[in-house]
Amino acid sequence: MINTPNVKMCVVGVSRDCFAQSLTRSRLDAVCRYLAEKGADICRLNTVIEHEDDTLRALDEARAAGANCAVVYLGNFGPEGPETIFAKEFDGPVMFCAAAEETSDGLEDLRGDAFCGLLNASYNLKLRGIRAYIPKDPVGLPCEVADMIMDFVPIARVLLGLRGLKIFGFGPRPQDFYACNAPIGPLYKLGVEVMENSELDLLYYYNNVPTGEA
Repeated sequence: MINTPNVKMCVVGVSRDCFAQSLTRSRLDAVCRYLAEKGADICRLNTVIEHEDDTLRALDEARAAGANCAVVYLGNFGPEGPETIFAKEFDGPVMFCAAAEETSDGLEDLRGDAFCGLLNASYNLKLRGIRAYIPKDPVGLPCEVADMIMDFVPIARVLLGLRGLKIFGFGPRPQDFYACNAPIGPLYKLGVEVMENSELDLLYYYNNVPTGEA
């Protein structure tokens, strides 16, 4: 029986409007070429997020594509509000990563490195209480970013699977008596549902199983 979730990932580029959007697009083009070489089934969103209305369009695109996880790629500094609102409103696991400077050419009119933008994005994610995945070394060249995204696929699959998980536990307390339960807050944050029953409930269910089915 195959019961692992299918991962349908989308990638959206973001760009602060005081920098050239073309830099994000060209860098994302390169990332997607490397992903295609790896055989990745990933949907690239046409929208580049600069403002809040772009966030809404990107979310509509992602839903139309049936995406259940997303990668936010900072091709330059990035708009902290719109990009983190996307992560907040997207219904699924989200990863953040950013572009490294390929060359020192063009620094007068282009933003060469998105490291500072990713720092600010991570701070904004914390302020909004958003649990996004950020790789250990989240800033890289297109080939490195493609590897990060491929590494995120199994992580997203686990998170999607946990969202559909329900744990049935048996302990000394009656059903739905959560005040004295073990710490289950982290499970709730993952989307896991918990139902605890007492040992007497377990005994009742056991004794009422039809003969031959126990």
